[in-house]
Amino acid sequence: MFDEIMKKFEGSPSQQAVIRLLLERGFSVNDDGRVVSGGIEIPNTGIAREIGVDRRVVDSTTDVILDDPELRRIFQNISQVPSLMDLAPVLDLTVLSIEVIDAERKGIVAKVTGTLAEHGISIRQTISEDPEFTDEPRLYLITDEELPGEVITALRDIEFVRKIEIQ
Repeated sequence: MFDEIMKKFEGSPSQQAVIRLLLERGFSVNDDGRVVSGGIEIPNTGIAREIGVDRRVVDSTTDVILDDPELRRIFQNISQVPSLMDLAPVLDLTVLSIEVIDAERKGIVAKVTGTLAEHGISIRQTISEDPEFTDEPRLYLITDEELPGEVITALRDIEFVRKIEIQ
């Protein structure tokens, strides 16, 4: 789906940058063509400054979104999910990041969360990056406690795990 969305903006790398930001941040576009997060409007100048384009690029991108029924349906229904990852150091939480060999493989989340459950580790939040939206998607798990060595070893021994990081 991501490739199909980006193809609609194939002639404009600047508009593609706007689309990428909207998707990464979970920003939607309202009926007036304004970028919003929930009911809060995000100024186009702020979006433009963030990605290094002119404000008019943001305007023209939202116009294209509203004129295309498929894009309109996507960008009027996207929403943001709050993440505990940035709060982890403040709340004394552990963030486990897992990179896998094939992110489209079935059962990744089930196997990893099952392994943690088998070792009595409670999960506060799980975030799985979509392979269509990022080149190297990761699975993030936030826990209340530090992970013992045997848990890290058990996770590392899962056949599809490429890399583990703990923060």
